[in-house]
Amino acid sequence: MAGLCRAFEEVTGWSLAYHCGPKPIHPTEFAWAAPDDPGVGTSPGHARLDLVRSASAVSAAHEAPKSVRQLASAIEELIGEHLKTQNALWQREAELAAAVPVVLGPDERRQLACRLQSVLRGGAEAVGCQAAALYLLDEATTTLKLRASWGLPRERFAEPSRPLRGALADLEAMLGHAVVLEDTGLFQQWNPPEDFPAAACVPVATPTTILGTLWFFCNSRRDFNDRETNILEVIAGRLASELEREILVQEGASGANLKRQLDAAERIQRNQLPTIAPLIDGWDLAAWTAQAYAVGGDFFDWFSLPRASVAFAVGDVAGTGIQAALVASALRAALRSHGQYHGNAGALLSQANLTIWTGSAGDQSAALFCGFVQAESGRVRYAIAGEPRAIVIRPDRWESVGGRFPALGRSPETVYRQTHCELESGDALIVFSEGFAAALNGGDSPDREIQLARMLQSVSHLRAKDLVMAARGCLKTDAASDKADDRTVLVLKRAGQ
Repeated sequence: MAGLCRAFEEVTGWSLAYHCGPKPIHPTEFAWAAPDDPGVGTSPGHARLDLVRSASAVSAAHEAPKSVRQLASAIEELIGEHLKTQNALWQREAELAAAVPVVLGPDERRQLACRLQSVLRGGAEAVGCQAAALYLLDEATTTLKLRASWGLPRERFAEPSRPLRGALADLEAMLGHAVVLEDTGLFQQWNPPEDFPAAACVPVATPTTILGTLWFFCNSRRDFNDRETNILEVIAGRLASELEREILVQEGASGANLKRQLDAAERIQRNQLPTIAPLIDGWDLAAWTAQAYAVGGDFFDWFSLPRASVAFAVGDVAGTGIQAALVASALRAALRSHGQYHGNAGALLSQANLTIWTGSAGDQSAALFCGFVQAESGRVRYAIAGEPRAIVIRPDRWESVGGRFPALGRSPETVYRQTHCELESGDALIVFSEGFAAALNGGDSPDREIQLARMLQSVSHLRAKDLVMAARGCLKTDAASDKADDRTVLVLKRAGQ
């Protein structure tokens, strides 16, 4: 930067100096401010253009030529961009430092004890003390327990916690003030934890949490100057960092283990979904589901039954995440079990409802659309619990076959009724969950479903899997809607002749 300003002076006869910070309240004629820092709104500095005082220079009263001013402005912008880049790099490096993974090493607990003792020893020796002790608050913040020490008998660890009430030195320290007792015999009201002639107490805290206090003890009466007090506070900060690191290590290990379990649960839930449609002459079946999180409560299913029929279902458990996934897995298992001997869709739902209700504390519920396909006749017998949505698409019209019914798991006495619809060649039954309906583009819910039905009717000649893709194309694409709710759609189509 200095070389650039010298070169500018040699070429133009005018001196260019860049000053960090805002420009003066009353700037001279040739002072500018660099562009504002985006997101901050402050200028990193300003440039000042002055006439060089030399015999070869033009008159001092002469204004800088336009070309000189333009060149100075361009250089100033470059300097401003350079400073902003340096500042951004400084911030990013700090963020990257915080993102360095903390690895749990072998025998980590013993290493922590050794590190704390080493820090205490180094701090005590640095200020000429013979002992040091770290006391941390309990969860109720009513007592202080010795957690690490140097220069004290190990029997101290077996002693009970010190009550915080009455520990005036500790209380004063936790308010943010270092407490120095030059002669503890004269200051017994401060209630020091050990009997030493002199002692000092500083707080141990993170930026958001007070952890406890740090004591240093000396075998002779003495004072602690400002330099020594600052060293004690630095040692307290180091201890707080060690404790935070230990918490981070434990939480990181626990979080990594939980993530592995969650990945396994996601894989199992995904693999439980059927991927190959049943081979039924004249029928085509396809579906798609997406969870708001790694696992969720939406699912689809189909399975073959005796007498050349097929059962299918779309489930939507209330809630999201792991809890909903557990209920969805239980509901899917109940449907497959009871579906083998229940030929009535209403009776199947009633039995599944009883299974969910008896296996919960009353806080689990689900919406479900289940049905049976009679391959030869084209009749689809179905029953509905909750508010799943369903429409029948025909070449010349469409109709809604959904409605509002009691959700599963609300009452053991709920009775569900079976109804049916007839699918002719080329007709399709579209079943989708409430989350899928909420994610559709359009206005209110009825309007969105009407737009979906009309769009699918215009492409009703497509196969079932292509109709599923077309329905997915009607979903919102913004990032917020991607995590709004679990979404599922199923298409059952009777092939044309």
